[in-house]
Amino acid sequence: MTPQRTGVLVAGGGPVGLFLGALLAHAGVDVQVWEARSTAPAGSRAIGIHPPSLDAFALIGAAQPVLDEACLVRTGVARSRGRTLGTLSFAHASATHPYVATLDQHRTEAILRERLAAAAPEALRTGTRLTTLTRHDDHVDVTGTGPDGPVALRAAFVVGADGARSTVRGLLGIATTGREYPDRYVMGDFADPEPDAARSAALVDIGPAGVVESFPLPGSRRRYVVLTGRGAASTDEARAETLASTVLERTGVRVDADTCSMLTRFRVRRTEPERIGVGRAVLIGDAAHEISPIGGQGMNLGWLDAAALAPLLAEALRTGAAGPWPAYAARRQAVARRAARQAEANMALGRPISGPAALARGVLLRTALGLPSARLLADVYAMRWS
Repeated sequence: MTPQRTGVLVAGGGPVGLFLGALLAHAGVDVQVWEARSTAPAGSRAIGIHPPSLDAFALIGAAQPVLDEACLVRTGVARSRGRTLGTLSFAHASATHPYVATLDQHRTEAILRERLAAAAPEALRTGTRLTTLTRHDDHVDVTGTGPDGPVALRAAFVVGADGARSTVRGLLGIATTGREYPDRYVMGDFADPEPDAARSAALVDIGPAGVVESFPLPGSRRRYVVLTGRGAASTDEARAETLASTVLERTGVRVDADTCSMLTRFRVRRTEPERIGVGRAVLIGDAAHEISPIGGQGMNLGWLDAAALAPLLAEALRTGAAGPWPAYAARRQAVARRAARQAEANMALGRPISGPAALARGVLLRTALGLPSARLLADVYAMRWS
């Protein structure tokens, strides 16, 4: 089989792979994006889009379409059993986007697909799964299976944007280290029961029984994320009625279980590969760093990986240089570790606690949110440091 040729093959057409493909295509790079799914994206999943990501989206004309549909979260409110402890404003977290946008992941992916198609109509190949990878000094040969049978491709560079269980990472023989946390969560989307004054706020209730987080979504909906336990995974199915009952018990907010449009439970892992590049192959997104979703930074880390990597790939193709790029790898790994530590702190803050310790936690949060330095917390949560 005579292989086709391309400048960059991106393995994985989720939100991170699509964005990298669109960045490269808009820069004039010959790119292919292989996505194993044959159907259009569906489902809510990750929702937060932070200011640095919106700035990066503007490079391909995706920021405004996202903002046209998204909810804009301008404040974060800390509560304990329904009583407000303090408010965090994102007004100064970004000169361009003083808020965090929330949008269902399938809509964000659809917008990124549209931007990729606008620059390179034939770049995205759905139903195509990478199966082998052979590295050479000046190219990488890959094979895969597509809708019409086997496919072969010769690429100057290959990027693994294929998730936490990355096929590319496995084929490169890159080992990972990490751990699974004992925390168990259930999340669901419901009609927003909050009064109008709170409709643009992220709400975090850290009562003694465990955290309840909620975030506004388009269509007058709200995403609830609830810590349900720690330790061995429960065999019980996630149920809308149970989640609504837990929210009422911990926060006093009455959620209508009949309006549930998405419901899932999840555990949390953190993994880190021993390296994120081998020669002309490099990893980004969850393939390069899987962190806790508590804090909503994982998908954004992948987008910022792509924004940093795209110009390096374009320049390498122009000059004939080869990877990996140590400065890029060191910077992105350092950013991912910082985000992982932040996510771990968020998880620790929301764990069950009782007695004087619960009171002390509330006092600490009230004090921290009342100080001028609270602006620094807003910068952290909005990923201004990334």
